Amino acid sequence: MPDPSDWWRDAVVYQIYVRSFADGDGDGVGDLPGITARLPYLRDLGVDAVWLTPFYPSPQHDHGYDVADYCDVDPLFGTLDDFDRLLATAHGLGLRVVVDLVPNHTSSEHSWFRSALRAEPGSPERERYHFRSGRGPDGAEPPNNWQSLFGGPAWTRVPDGEWYLHLFDPTQPDLNWADPEVVELFDEILGFWLDRGVDGFRVDVAHGLVKDPDLRDQLVDADGRPSSRRVRGERSMVELDVADTPMWDQPGVHEVFRRWHRILDKAGPDRMTVGEAWTQTAEASAAYVRGDELDQVFNFAWTVAEWSAGSFRDVVDGTIAAMQPVGAAPTWVLSNHDVVRHPTRYGGGARGLARGRAATLAMLALPGSSYLYQGEELGLEEVDVPPEHRQDPAWLRGGRQGRDGSRVPLPWSGAEPPFGFGPAGSTPWIPQPTDWSSLTVEAQSGVAGSTLEFYRSALAARRRFATPEGEAIRVAHGGGEVFSFERGSLRVVVNCGDVPVRLPRGRILIASGAVSEDLLPPDTAVWLR
Repeated sequence: MPDPSDWWRDAVVYQIYVRSFADGDGDGVGDLPGITARLPYLRDLGVDAVWLTPFYPSPQHDHGYDVADYCDVDPLFGTLDDFDRLLATAHGLGLRVVVDLVPNHTSSEHSWFRSALRAEPGSPERERYHFRSGRGPDGAEPPNNWQSLFGGPAWTRVPDGEWYLHLFDPTQPDLNWADPEVVELFDEILGFWLDRGVDGFRVDVAHGLVKDPDLRDQLVDADGRPSSRRVRGERSMVELDVADTPMWDQPGVHEVFRRWHRILDKAGPDRMTVGEAWTQTAEASAAYVRGDELDQVFNFAWTVAEWSAGSFRDVVDGTIAAMQPVGAAPTWVLSNHDVVRHPTRYGGGARGLARGRAATLAMLALPGSSYLYQGEELGLEEVDVPPEHRQDPAWLRGGRQGRDGSRVPLPWSGAEPPFGFGPAGSTPWIPQPTDWSSLTVEAQSGVAGSTLEFYRSALAARRRFATPEGEAIRVAHGGGEVFSFERGSLRVVVNCGDVPVRLPRGRILIASGAVSEDLLPPDTAVWLR
């Protein structure tokens, strides 16, 4: 039997994007009291834990991922008392609570960064961040060629001529994890929330905390993409077989997580961490979940895989093979607040939804933990948000489509916006489509065949039929466009092709769509025993 203190190894965790889950006070923005009121819905859905995106004081330039104070609640979302009530209610319902931790950068309005701007070059205040002199005769060029993920250079110049690093928005200056004060600050932050009773942390940009110590240029090819050529720096020369990323996945980051592991162990054996670590290989991801580091990392290979049996086989084989040597449980996730919702990725419309349900059913049968993103249980697709309503800095700074389309507030009830997201007459912070009335929780509850009832049934089936079968699986190969695997006496079959396929013998336990007695339609999954 698994150790109950390792609850995350097979948990289903539901991601709550705080701004868009439930609005308790009618200001158009989701909040902590709104979440607390809806927690019974999540218990009844059948999840084990919730993950809350940042709710800390913030100017909200990146919707909370620009933190100004790590040990309080932004008045937009409530108070510390509201958080304590949420935590107590969740625990009373048998739900664990994981909170977001943002250690790569602070807000430019954090007291530390304000002090750094007032301080002199070379001061201790500036050592907490990455301040550098510029290049060129008058220092007018950035210190290196790194680019922001939100577009443009990753450096901004301050009035005294120095530049500071921000791998995201200029309002999100990167912390310098070589500075002891930064290390000590996050020791205190972890302790603050652990003392309040949180069950774990989702670590934002876990792969980015430590940079190449030389802050050397990134090698790029003629097309501007990161190169895999030989890298020669002041301290090392290495031959690369993956893209050159001196700002990501540096060896020193692992010592940070070893330190955190010790802190969480002292708080209790049932406290956990899950890292957002975008690495280039499954083996690199596995390095983050060695026995003395993080407990889990997100498996983004599944998130970006195309709809095909071959892709699914490769992801599952590669993930299991990488995690087994370090004894870590894999994670599976199809959607989150940073990517296009998976029914839309799979083609949209009825076909995209059918594929999304099939992929979900396969995911829930796999050993390890599953992470669900709010609204996927309603079959929500990506929304084409009008430009005048877009708020993602990726759009505002770089002109990219951005992530607003996956962050539209949830529809709970009623025939018109705000669909129960907030009180009647309130205006959600991103407009909801007016045709969402058939997708609300109210409209789908108790309706046979609805996506909501499918998720409820699938989560119940996971507990009954999949989890008791242990962690060993065997993936079938050579099946063309049929993805299939066995987990103990459970057999899972997904038809990724365009024509029906004959089902193997066995009793049907659950299916993602209508199934005849012996044929599995395209874009459909089934569990057999």
